[in-house]
Amino acid sequence: MKAEQLRDEIRELNLAYLVLAQHLLREDRAQALYRLGISETVAELIESLTTAQLLRIAASGVLVCRFSFDEDLVWNLLANYSREGTVPAGLHAAILAAGQRAAAAV
Repeated sequence: MKAEQLRDEIRELNLAYLVLAQHLLREDRAQALYRLGISETVAELIESLTTAQLLRIAASGVLVCRFSFDEDLVWNLLANYSREGTVPAGLHAAILAAGQRAAAAV
């Protein structure tokens, strides 16, 4: 992958993330804070960004989002389509991810 193509893809990802974040924050703030894993201060900042600011940040070349968990168990649960037992893998992964966020906040 060429450097220019990589920068373009980072810009597209950043812009998509920022637009999604603004949309989520305006629709259901509490859920957005949880799903995005951001603080109230960051939420206020993202919400107040103008279109020009969004474009400028998106083009910065630095990823503005990150994975909200890095535990192998969560990734394995998300990667598997089915799981033996009564709890679907996606729900189990969400519960584990929520526990990680809660532990990090303490």
